[in-house]
Amino acid sequence: MIFANARLIFPDGIRDGLEIVVVDGKFAEIRERASASAIDLGGSYLTPGFIDLHLHGALGRDTMEASAEAFQTICDYHGSGGTTSLLLTTVTAPVSEIVDVLRAVRAARGVIRQILGVHVEGPFISKARAGAQRAEFIRDPNPDLLDQLLAFVPLIKIVTLAPELPGALALIDRLCLNNIIVSGGHSDASDIEARAGFEYGMRQVTHTFNAMSSARRRGIYREAGLLEFALSEPGIVCELIADGHHVSPTLMKLLYRAKGARGICLVTDATAGAGLPEGREFSLAGRSCIVDDGVCLLADRSALSGSASRMIDLVRVMVHQAGVPLPEAVAMASANPALALGLNTKGKLEVGADADFVVLSPELTVEKTFLAGEQIFPR
Repeated sequence: MIFANARLIFPDGIRDGLEIVVVDGKFAEIRERASASAIDLGGSYLTPGFIDLHLHGALGRDTMEASAEAFQTICDYHGSGGTTSLLLTTVTAPVSEIVDVLRAVRAARGVIRQILGVHVEGPFISKARAGAQRAEFIRDPNPDLLDQLLAFVPLIKIVTLAPELPGALALIDRLCLNNIIVSGGHSDASDIEARAGFEYGMRQVTHTFNAMSSARRRGIYREAGLLEFALSEPGIVCELIADGHHVSPTLMKLLYRAKGARGICLVTDATAGAGLPEGREFSLAGRSCIVDDGVCLLADRSALSGSASRMIDLVRVMVHQAGVPLPEAVAMASANPALALGLNTKGKLEVGADADFVVLSPELTVEKTFLAGEQIFPR
């Protein structure tokens, strides 16, 4: 298959006048000459497929259902937003329920090709920063519980935890030894505690600005929190829910100035409310939630409960509200997550890479999504 008359988006800019050749699910050639048999994309943008590192659900379905049918619904919906690869994400729950999800994902991954693995969010988090997570299931790090999770290496790609908890540093050490990314999140850590986590191998933070400690007074002095540590440490990659609700434009700009384009991974943190109409209720780990004004909230509206967005929505917000150049916003949704996961063949338009790509209109809406050269949206 040959695709022509598209504006190809690379991390360093946009190039016109190229056609792209797909053979056996890979990019075989990117060239300037025109082919009579090429598919004409009408001047639309062509970008690498988006990679979502943190995603819980869509259309009333949730990862915690541990159901291949739920997983397929979630993947299909987010494919409409340009997502070609994703990590199904768990919530704080009894470890036995998390294990059930891991078993189900392991069985489904070979059939549902968008699934790269699992992001385990909790239960080793701070009760002070629980957010919409259920506090009754939060646990301090425990070697026996960790052993149950490590039985699913290498399916688990990321674990979100609070580095200040008792036993957290030993937990970080074991996770890193098993090539699992450690992300600080739902954490009340001081900058000293965050630095200790970094020294043991923590290299990422979860939904920056949300459910994390920030600068505060300690006695007569002020100390930084996990937020300021992440902003100031070049070795930390920051997740960002750029849905226009979780984080204000000023904060998005602040993060962009602090980390640069390469230090940010856009994530939806979408829950089962994504794709549902306004006012529709849904459940998140047994908690009643509602879709209201384009975002997901606990039913009592006391806290956010994930987003209702797709990856393309985040790219648009970064461009239109944060003033980020389109190639850099696309990289935050594709190249950066691929780099974070160590994926050498995804997130880029390059000969030999997987032919995962998205065709976008000039208004930045998804026209088509392709996975390994096969169109997955619209089907």
